[in-house]
Amino acid sequence: MAEIRPFRGVRYDIARVGTLSDVVAPPYDVIDAALQKKLYDLNPANAIRVELTREEAGDSEQNNRYTRAAAELKSWRKSGTLREDGQPTFYLYHQIYEVEGQTHTRKGFFARVRLEPFGTGRIFPHEKTLSGPKADRLSLYRATGTQLSPIFGLYPDPTGEILASVEAGLKDRTPLEAVDHLGVINRIWPITDPTALTKAQGLMAEKPIFIADGHHRYETGLTYRNELQAAGELADSDDPANFCMMMLVGMSDPGLLILPTHRLVSGLAGLTSDELSERLAGEFDIEFEGKGAEGAQKCWTEMQLWGDQDMLAFGTTADDHWITARLRSDDTMDELVPTQSPDWRALGVSILQELVLKHLLAGRGETAVRYVHLLDEVIEDTAARGCDLACLVPSATMEDVETIASHRETMPPKSTYFYPKLLTGLVFNPLRP
Repeated sequence: MAEIRPFRGVRYDIARVGTLSDVVAPPYDVIDAALQKKLYDLNPANAIRVELTREEAGDSEQNNRYTRAAAELKSWRKSGTLREDGQPTFYLYHQIYEVEGQTHTRKGFFARVRLEPFGTGRIFPHEKTLSGPKADRLSLYRATGTQLSPIFGLYPDPTGEILASVEAGLKDRTPLEAVDHLGVINRIWPITDPTALTKAQGLMAEKPIFIADGHHRYETGLTYRNELQAAGELADSDDPANFCMMMLVGMSDPGLLILPTHRLVSGLAGLTSDELSERLAGEFDIEFEGKGAEGAQKCWTEMQLWGDQDMLAFGTTADDHWITARLRSDDTMDELVPTQSPDWRALGVSILQELVLKHLLAGRGETAVRYVHLLDEVIEDTAARGCDLACLVPSATMEDVETIASHRETMPPKSTYFYPKLLTGLVFNPLRP
């Protein structure tokens, strides 16, 4: 079962940095060059300077962005900009955010979680990983001896008992607060009450953990631990490198939201709704829903009312038409991907990827795909003719994530988007002295 531990996190001394909002950053995988520069300019102690350090002309094996990150981190700790907490701690974490006019509050807590290889215990991935990001993060782990950004883990807890046990140790303290570049309000409280810590640990011991985000960081943590073990540098089973820092959220938390990841496909020049409907007609029931933004909105409304994974929607920019397409039968998907489970084959993103893009539109042209999460982003892109085909997909559910991961399968790429991202800089997890 999952083993969690409180830990002595390393955190910013607000008296030295002024405000937490000025020193936090998003995780490395959502930072572009413009945001990197903005964060660099915001504060000389901003976490961007260790999370995604700039490359510089003349970088070498001895002097590069990883060695600069390590030097920066060491300097901050030496100066007192960063301080290690004095007691083992869980860190209660709230994120208050708005999506399409609705406000949500997601609640969880940071803890150390004992690492275990996927497929051997009670920690389950739901997405595949790529070698490039893992090599990058491993170089950073080696240089800094620190896990800088948290992994996002989910656990089943229909009654909310585990979070309540952590909150019982709150004692009415004022949180530290940071507002990120997207306007998300992030609040954090240290929880050190021994009774609260022990109870939460005991309850979590009965739970599996499903990784929502941070698969690359989790696998990197495993690799780093294995390297230290092979070199004889792990002190014992309690060595911090045997663990990773996770933000743990109950799967029934009312503030937990999975956004869909819509596809914007280029390389299908001249594709009209008539041609598309003809190609889809053998497998789908097609309905014309309208044109432009109004048509897109109607499609999305129909999909939400339908509430199942077997309805997709498509906008063809050549004629500005929008259609919905409802799958009639599972037979062709069963033939196309027989090695995957029926649950995997029933996902909307699987149907789009395997049946529509790879099969029914095969031979139409060499395609490239971009990804967005909000309907307004789709409408804006199609109005600007930024793609040839816009594909709306239904949101995956927590049940989908749990079911697929429990099969020890991984979803197709870009199947889930857990918004908002967890900030880097709220707590750092030291792995080496």
